[in-house]
Amino acid sequence: MTLVPSFESGVALSPYRRFTRADWAQLRADTPLTLTIDDLSRVKSLGDPISLEEVIEIYLPLSRLLALYVAATQGLFKATQRFLGAEDGKVPYIIGVAGSVAAGKSTTARVLRALLSRWPNTPKVELITTDGFLLPNAILEREGLMEKKGFPESYDNKALLRFLSDVKAGQRQVIAPVYSHLVYDVVEGERICIDRPDILIVEGVNVLAARASRHPRDIPFVSDFFDFSVYLDAPENVLEQWYIDRFLNLRETAFRDPRSYFRKYAELNDLDAIAIAKNIWTTINLENLRHNIASTRSRASLILTKSADHHIEAVALRKL
Repeated sequence: MTLVPSFESGVALSPYRRFTRADWAQLRADTPLTLTIDDLSRVKSLGDPISLEEVIEIYLPLSRLLALYVAATQGLFKATQRFLGAEDGKVPYIIGVAGSVAAGKSTTARVLRALLSRWPNTPKVELITTDGFLLPNAILEREGLMEKKGFPESYDNKALLRFLSDVKAGQRQVIAPVYSHLVYDVVEGERICIDRPDILIVEGVNVLAARASRHPRDIPFVSDFFDFSVYLDAPENVLEQWYIDRFLNLRETAFRDPRSYFRKYAELNDLDAIAIAKNIWTTINLENLRHNIASTRSRASLILTKSADHHIEAVALRKL
């Protein structure tokens, strides 16, 4: 374990404890491995390789830590209920997963869901992405925001905050919209129901970001509803390469579906496909990363830093 030195050694204090991969792996202790190769193949995203070794060395220690945090929060909630003589029911523990496009957020969120749902005190773990709260394409086009899709101002922040507020209040059957990456839009009439889970994982590029500038200052942040948050970090050039690789993979798979919004890219040759992917990355995703996402890294409870081969090489845990 590597602790940040104090001012006495001439180095500023940090709010984080930093770990090498090897140091973090030791914190697994005797946590059992409950995922199989088949489980892992079902939860990993396209172009985001993850091995059982990664689960053992990174995600098992994290799931152990989260299980301790959740149990402590549940104990505090019950103690407060006894003190107040109240019977309000349980309040879900909410975990945010943030980071750039192509950073591997979806895989991380799904692995955490699979691991945490196998802990005895958290059998009901739900997962949503904030993509469902993107404004429909028709509205984005009308407001000139299609080139800023994924930026904070492209979301129905009011609906997202209301959803999180209702979930955190312990309400039953809270409804969220559904997004389709195939058609690149919110699916009209399709909904997901979240019914008082033990844990809710909320994944999205901007879940730790500040409110959009057009909203009043008294409106809360999305992250105000989180009990814990994870930020997936990697250098810009690495993220760009991952995005290009994913684009090329999708060109051979999902883009070939006649319903795909990106069907026009399916027949591109490699050079043209790479050029378009680079342009999309530079003009949209990199801008979003630099102006809205990267600055939120310091708000996260845990930062997972990835290397070019997708492996997590360092972990930083916020001090309590």
